[in-house]
Amino acid sequence: MTSDRTSNGFTLLEVMISLAIIGGVLVTLIYSLNYHLGIAGRHEALTVASMLAKEKMADAELSPLSTSGDFTVPYEAFHYKIDVSESEFPGFSELSVTVTTEKESVTFTELIHNSTNASLNNAT
Repeated sequence: MTSDRTSNGFTLLEVMISLAIIGGVLVTLIYSLNYHLGIAGRHEALTVASMLAKEKMADAELSPLSTSGDFTVPYEAFHYKIDVSESEFPGFSELSVTVTTEKESVTFTELIHNSTNASLNNAT
């Protein structure tokens, strides 16, 4: 008794191995996608915080006063703090702007000349 049956399909073992490989690839792909979306979200928050900090820095250069507050819509999740302090260099003040959100913080610091501040304050 010999059978002349030819194999026209896949065996159960071949199907199970291919499903295991596909499952492993899909789990890795989903994990990688989730990881990279998290990185993209963090970069977006840092970019927005940097742009807001630059805007506050430009405003603070005109009237260097220590203040803090919140941004308006659509940036209500961001908060800022402006610090003006004497620097170690005579005739200069240190202007620092920090913008924070729930998880991220961006700080810009620069030196401003005190004579510029005095002339700006005298002009008002």
